[in-house]
Amino acid sequence: MHCTRIINEDLFWVGSEDRRLALFENLFPIPRGVAYNSYLIKDKKNVLIDTVDYSVGRQFLENLKYLLKDENLDYLIINHMEPDHCSLIEELTYKYPEMKIICNNQTIKMLKQFYNFDVDSKVEVVKEGQTFKTGKHEFQFIMAPMVHWPEVMVTYDITTKTLFSADGFGSFGSLNGNLFNDDVDYDKDWLPDARRYYTNIVGKYGSQVQNLLKKASSLDIQMICPLHGLIWRSNLPYILDKYDKWSKYEPEEHSVLLIYSSVYGNTENVVNTLSNYLGENGIKNMAVYDSSNTDVSYLVSESFKYSNIVIAATTYNLGLFPAIEHYLLDIKRQNLQNRTISIIENSTWVPGIVSKEINKILSEMKDIEVLKNSFSIKSSAKDNEFEYIKSIGDEIIESLKNK
Repeated sequence: MHCTRIINEDLFWVGSEDRRLALFENLFPIPRGVAYNSYLIKDKKNVLIDTVDYSVGRQFLENLKYLLKDENLDYLIINHMEPDHCSLIEELTYKYPEMKIICNNQTIKMLKQFYNFDVDSKVEVVKEGQTFKTGKHEFQFIMAPMVHWPEVMVTYDITTKTLFSADGFGSFGSLNGNLFNDDVDYDKDWLPDARRYYTNIVGKYGSQVQNLLKKASSLDIQMICPLHGLIWRSNLPYILDKYDKWSKYEPEEHSVLLIYSSVYGNTENVVNTLSNYLGENGIKNMAVYDSSNTDVSYLVSESFKYSNIVIAATTYNLGLFPAIEHYLLDIKRQNLQNRTISIIENSTWVPGIVSKEINKILSEMKDIEVLKNSFSIKSSAKDNEFEYIKSIGDEIIESLKNK
């Protein structure tokens, strides 16, 4: 049975959803599932924009069959060659042998790496700014290398002012029948997953995203159709502003994120004391996470959101607690910048190692300010050491005032 949606008079959603997959890219938890979007334009020449993951291939092929009926699929535009969007390409070449593939030179290399069909006889190569007519519709191709693979491009439908944005402006989460951004409470139900998707998958490539945003600013875009998540047909400045902030590594929230490791609860107690002191002194919208039972993808996402981060960690095997080390290496890998950090360490018999290891990783990151006040707990904090916690809190409050 088909499962398609009409976007406008001749543009159709032919994607599908996966609520069974536990880890996106076998790495990121997706408790709300994920949608794989593909789009069909019915014109004098029928055009498909990208395919889907093989796991939902049966539904996708049924969708195409229903909409095309006895018509041919004339063109496939490939914006992105990652397998969750390209797995059905070879299958389509068998089902629609006259189909031509529109792509760029980088894509050709990857087609030959993934597949065994005669790629050269199938492709029509396009370059930056080139246009292509299918009848009523005219498409323009815009290269977007490293957003987030080297072959990525986006396709702009000049006729309907629609941007097919590859992985840009996407999100984790199943659509659940709501295809458009104005069908949902986006801030409440979708923004955290959109941020987590961006920061963990695209976050490293901020300068490349800025380049794409500059190109997009010259276009009259009325709708954005990404390869994951909701279609944007209203309030486009909202999501464009989010991408601008994220790709400039600017915090959305001038408040405090506290991340800790605690083996027996003593470090956690200090973090709770500090967060209560901050809250008592007017700091709002804080977040606190135990690194041991929070997937690191959530910690990365929250680190992009907040201006100030407190890292409280124990020693472990004469070094840094593994979950905290994993977190620090991830935010470094994702190129996080422009943050203010406070450090708390807990050591029973090797003081100084935690601070040393944290500072070493932070020193390799760009525009990271480490506040001078720190606290070194020896096993557990005592009542007479509250002044140390207070001094860290006061320094954080002052830094937030300066921002």
